[in-house]
Amino acid sequence: MKKFFVLLSCIFSITIAGIMFSQPKVQAAEKTYTIGTDVTFPPFVYANSNNKYVGIDMELIRAIAKEEGFKADIKPIGFNAAVQSLSSGQIDGVIAGMTITDERRQKFDFSTPYYQSGIVMAVAPKSKITSLKDLKGKRVAIKTGTSGADYANSIKDRYGFKTVTFDDSDNVYNDVKNGNSAACFDDSAVLNYGVKTGLGLKIVTKPTNTGKYGFAVQKGKNQELLSKFNQGLEKLKKNGKYDQIIEKYTGSAATSSKKKENKQKDADGHTFVGLLKQNKDALLEGVWETIELTVVSIICATVFGVLIGLLGVIPNKFSQGFSTTVIYIFRGLPLLVLALFIYNGVPSLTGSKIPAFIAGIITLTLNEGAYTAAFVKGGIEAVDTGQMEAARSLGLPFGKAMRRVILPQGLKIMVPSFINQFIITLKDTSILSIIGILELTQTGKIIIARNLEGFRIWTIIAVIYLVIITLLTLLSKWVERRIKD
Repeated sequence: MKKFFVLLSCIFSITIAGIMFSQPKVQAAEKTYTIGTDVTFPPFVYANSNNKYVGIDMELIRAIAKEEGFKADIKPIGFNAAVQSLSSGQIDGVIAGMTITDERRQKFDFSTPYYQSGIVMAVAPKSKITSLKDLKGKRVAIKTGTSGADYANSIKDRYGFKTVTFDDSDNVYNDVKNGNSAACFDDSAVLNYGVKTGLGLKIVTKPTNTGKYGFAVQKGKNQELLSKFNQGLEKLKKNGKYDQIIEKYTGSAATSSKKKENKQKDADGHTFVGLLKQNKDALLEGVWETIELTVVSIICATVFGVLIGLLGVIPNKFSQGFSTTVIYIFRGLPLLVLALFIYNGVPSLTGSKIPAFIAGIITLTLNEGAYTAAFVKGGIEAVDTGQMEAARSLGLPFGKAMRRVILPQGLKIMVPSFINQFIITLKDTSILSIIGILELTQTGKIIIARNLEGFRIWTIIAVIYLVIITLLTLLSKWVERRIKD
C-alpha cells in the first residue's frame, strides 16, 4: 500500500513539475511587463479580422514600449478581472479605457491622462426612450466596474430604474438589442464608434460625467513602468504619433475601414462557413488550450482524488478526517470563487505571481479531485465488508487485501463516475475564462466583440464542445469495456 501511495505521489509531482517548467521563461535581460486589458472595448481595445489586438490603447502601449525600450505582454482578461489582477499583483499594469477616479486612486497609481470621454445612454433603434425620465420602472444594462456602471447606479434611485450587470460590452449591448433591457450606459467614445460602425443602437443623451482615461499600476508599485509610460506618452504627443493614433481610430478613416470589413462579412453572408473561415486559427487555438487544460487537469485531479479517497478508507481517524475535510471544502466552494481565490487571492497574500494556466490547473485539480475522491471513497465502501474480512482471515495484510481484493471490485463501480467527471472537467474549463485563459469560451467572446455575431459564434462553439465531449465519451466507454472485460 505504501508503494502504491509513493507511486501516485511521484506521478502527481512529475505532472505538476512538467506544467511549471513548460511555461515560457522570460530572459533576465528582457524587461517585459504584463499588461491587462479588455478586448471587448472598441475603439480602445479589440481584436481585428486577423485576431490581432488593436485600438487606441494597444497602439499607445506598443508605441510607448518601443520608445522606452521595454516589452508589453498583453493579457486579454476583461476589465473587471484586469482590475482584480492588478490589485493582487498578478499583472504589472492595466490599460483598458480606465477612467481616473478618486476611489481608484486609493488603490492604483495613474499615468498622465491620455484620453477624455463622457458617459452617454444608448437604446435600441426603434425605442421611444429619449431621456433619463423615460427609464422609470425599466431595466438598464451596465458593465462591471466601469464609469458607466458607476454613473447608472448613482442615478437609478432618482429615475426609478433597475440595473443588470455584465462582464463584457457585447453582452451589455445585446441585452438592449434583444429587448431585455431598455437602455445601457457606456463611454461616449465607445458608443459613438459602435454606432458609426454598425452596433445597432442609437445614442439619446449628451455626454455627462466627463472623465479622463489613464494607465494604472498597483499603488506604490511599478513606478518605473509608470514613469516610462508618462515619458513615452509625452514623446508621442511631441512627434505627432499620438494624434495619428487617435485619428486612426476615431476619425472618418476608422468608420470607413470598419464599413469595408462589414461589407466583407456581408459578402460571406454572415454564414457559419464564412465565420469559420475567418476565425479558424483563433478557434483552433482555443480548442487546443481547452484540450490541454482538460487533459492535464484530469491527470492531476485523478491522482489527487485517488490519494484523498484512499486516505478516507484507511483505518486511521486522522486520515479519514483529513480526507473528509478536503472533500467537504473543495466540493463546497463554487469553481468560479476558487479560481479567483487562487489566481487573485493567494498572490495578494504571498506576493508571488501565479501564471493563469497554473492557477487554472490547480483550480480544476482541487475541485474535480474532491469529487473524484468522493466517488473513490464511495466505490471502495460499496464493496461488501465481508470481502475485506475474508481477505484478512486468509492472512493478507490490509494493504495487500485492499490492492488485490477490494480495489479491483471497487474500480468497476467507480468507472462510470470517472467518465462523467472527465466530461465535467472539460466543460468546467470554460469558467477559467474569468482569469484570462484563452480557452474556447474566452476566444468566442473576443471574436464576438469584433463581428457582433453572437448567435452564430456561440452555436459554433457549442458544436465544438459537443464534438469534443462525444469523442471523450466514446474513448471513456471503450476504456470502461476493456476494464470490465
